[in-house]
Amino acid sequence: MNVITTLREKQKEKQIKYDRKILRELSIETLKNRVKEFFSSDGMNGPYFMDVLEESCFDVAIEAFLLGANYSKFGHYGESVETARYRCSIEEKHLTDTLFNFILYWGKVGDNDMYNESLYYRCEAYVGAWWLEGFEKGEKRRKMRLH
Repeated sequence: MNVITTLREKQKEKQIKYDRKILRELSIETLKNRVKEFFSSDGMNGPYFMDVLEESCFDVAIEAFLLGANYSKFGHYGESVETARYRCSIEEKHLTDTLFNFILYWGKVGDNDMYNESLYYRCEAYVGAWWLEGFEKGEKRRKMRLH
């Protein structure tokens, strides 16, 4: 008796396999350093909050990295980075909004609009940096035919 699988199941298996391979390129130290680089200058340096912030930033960084790596296939086929980034702008904005709202909720930073705008731009830059790194790593793996 044969097992019947659908195309979606095969695609999902292939995607998971690719995600696992590309995540080998990330290190915990890189993740920690990038969080400190983007968010350590805040007035929210409590030890408990920094642990929570780090964990949520790791989640968003991994998602942005995988998003960039998955969209690197368009770069492999000749699209520019900007065009490929435009294709996933909705997903990237969702990641930025998620991180921003998480920090606002748990950070209890107040109602300073200027600070909130600055924080949003830092979240946007953080997600963008991870997306670009994932894109570059994915493109590199495709060139080396490791995908």
